[in-house]
Amino acid sequence: MTLQEELEKCLGLLQMEWDEDYKQFIKKSQNKSLQEKKQEGVCLYPLQLKSQRFLIGERLMLTFEGEGLRDANQFQSGKSVSLFCLQDFVTADEGRIGGVVNSANKNTITVTFNTSYFPDWLKGGKLGMDLLFDQTSYKEMQAAMKALQKAEKGRTAELRDILLGHKKPSFSSETIFPDPHLNSSQIEALQKMADAQDVAIIHGPPGTGKTTTLVGAVEENLKVNSQVLVCAPSNAAVDLLVEKLLDRNIQVVRLGHPARIEDRIIEHTLDYQIASHPSYKDLKKLKRDAGEFKSVARKYKRNFGHDERMQRKRMFEAATRLREEASMLEDYILQDVLQSAQVVATTLVGANHTVLKDRSFPVAFIDEAGQGLEPATWIPVLKTRKVVMAGDHCQLPPTVKSFEAGEAGFKVTLFEKTIQRQPEVATMLTLQYRMPNIIMGFSNDEFYKGRLIAENSIAERTLEDGEPAMLFIDTAGSGFGEQIEKDSQSKLNADEAHFTLSQLEKTIEKVKPEKVNHHQWTIGVISPYRAQVAKLKELFEDEGTFPYLNAVKENITIDSIDGFQGQERDIIFISLVRSNSEGEIGFLADTRRMNVALTRAKRKLVVVGDSSTIGNHPFYQKFLNYTEQHGIYRSIYEYGIFD
Repeated sequence: MTLQEELEKCLGLLQMEWDEDYKQFIKKSQNKSLQEKKQEGVCLYPLQLKSQRFLIGERLMLTFEGEGLRDANQFQSGKSVSLFCLQDFVTADEGRIGGVVNSANKNTITVTFNTSYFPDWLKGGKLGMDLLFDQTSYKEMQAAMKALQKAEKGRTAELRDILLGHKKPSFSSETIFPDPHLNSSQIEALQKMADAQDVAIIHGPPGTGKTTTLVGAVEENLKVNSQVLVCAPSNAAVDLLVEKLLDRNIQVVRLGHPARIEDRIIEHTLDYQIASHPSYKDLKKLKRDAGEFKSVARKYKRNFGHDERMQRKRMFEAATRLREEASMLEDYILQDVLQSAQVVATTLVGANHTVLKDRSFPVAFIDEAGQGLEPATWIPVLKTRKVVMAGDHCQLPPTVKSFEAGEAGFKVTLFEKTIQRQPEVATMLTLQYRMPNIIMGFSNDEFYKGRLIAENSIAERTLEDGEPAMLFIDTAGSGFGEQIEKDSQSKLNADEAHFTLSQLEKTIEKVKPEKVNHHQWTIGVISPYRAQVAKLKELFEDEGTFPYLNAVKENITIDSIDGFQGQERDIIFISLVRSNSEGEIGFLADTRRMNVALTRAKRKLVVVGDSSTIGNHPFYQKFLNYTEQHGIYRSIYEYGIFD
């Protein structure tokens, strides 16, 4: 395949993904009644306004309450929404404004709107909220791919050819003085980053300090460059990176809608820094005065004399002059804020933010690059002379909604392509600080060619409950069968869910809740299936059933594997769910997803599953062999529940 053919194919797969995403959205929302949209989880109604406040940057933040929030819905942080007001169940023309969700839970939803006034129709109206389809990211990705296709010469064309393996990368020999607390493989990665003239890759398996190393690379690079670009696929990943940069006293400006950014770093956003600028008060006064002149000028009626006409003209001219001054001052403030930052931080798609349209950077750093869609990853590449990517292509790939596009290669990231085609640009971090040997061992052999080493102090660590740090509990023959959740078609296994929590209960009982709380040990309960996650949460919330878990409930998180990507817990219990006579395992066959699940635990890992179902797959057969060889296999019959 030629380079242009590869780009054209990627552009076609992007269109397939765009079409499928829109198709799924339309299926849930278009030509549906209010009640049907509520059932699909794309509409909340009725809502009651609970609180209001204006944020810095003249944005209106509203919090609502509503019974519909307790039902299954798709309203999550960062989603675009439209607030409406019903009059006799018909949406009023003037009664609709767009916003972005800050947060949503079973009781309230908080949304930030791009408006500087409080609409009258919000007072006492019949309020509801629709989920919107956001095409912006697709348009930005499409534009980036087309720009790559057109590039015939210049730095963009060079980087494109190198990253896709059509031209060899170049290296120099640079002297670096990295943080002495870094280990040898981390220092090697920093040296590769410094020597690389085009691209460097930090391959960071679980627990190896990938993000810490990337922050060290940013710090090292700022010794020779005044400003760099830092990106990641998700807002959460960008915010984590920003926090670590701030810990090093690096000046950061975070681009993006405030509703999509964690409160703890809100003062480092572009909006906040503009509003905190010494000249911002002058800007507000200029805008206010311009508005007042314009308002007064408009009060003049048609029948007035020459003096009145001249006065009106002077007022309009004054308003225009003040608006021009305000525009110039606004641009000065914006450039001053951007110039003062050592790091501009944003998501991959956000790298094409309007304030960066004509800006380029000597280096772009991309974290979690193994989760970024290829077209999205190209966006920051178009704005730089050198790329440093960090990630792990052996963990979760990007989320792709179109099965056909995914199977045709859309799940393959630019990070993965580059590491395969230009292996000399990559350094793998090998010392991990999270897992003892027994937890690390299987993933190490299966995904990392046995190159990972557990740091000495944690190599033999356990939970001190008299059991090994890792166990597989086999439910084969127990009668714990899987079911299909009616609405979502997701899988669950109610008996296995109860058994998993009961074993966690016994673990906490043995260790003692006081000890767990004293050491602030964290606990994760994971399942690949969302229906099982919901079942686990339902059982867990029945406070009388698991008193020891209730005593440490603040330490417990129950979520999907995807929800635990990039995280760690002291104790992890995994419920695999699948149990059927056909040996069907569905997306358990995505072994990279299981790699994530199996590498989250710091002190204890317990996996619960049916060997007769999962054992038909070669990956899980190796896993079962591993547990038997290391004496960490247990049958459910050893636990006396059938006595």
